[in-house]
Amino acid sequence: MSERLSLDTIVVASGDQVSADLDGEAVVLDLKDGVYFGLNATGTQVWTRLQQPCSARELLSALLATYPDLPAEQGEADLLSMLENLQELGLIEVVGA
Repeated sequence: MSERLSLDTIVVASGDQVSADLDGEAVVLDLKDGVYFGLNATGTQVWTRLQQPCSARELLSALLATYPDLPAEQGEADLLSMLENLQELGLIEVVGA
């Protein structure tokens, strides 16, 4: 079972995947299962930053800078939900866990 993430959690893309940018959207291949995942432009922005370890707080700050009309609470909830989904799929890892 995945641990609950917070804004202070440091995450990074798993080494068991490869990804590519296709016209501003990411396609991620899980090398363990051979399953492809597609990310929209916002998800791709997050995914690009996940290639290096970073905190969820840093990711949220980047999203809020890109989307200034996005309410911070909504951005936080959506981001943490996305990160938890990526973690459950094995596409990201918590650093230090």
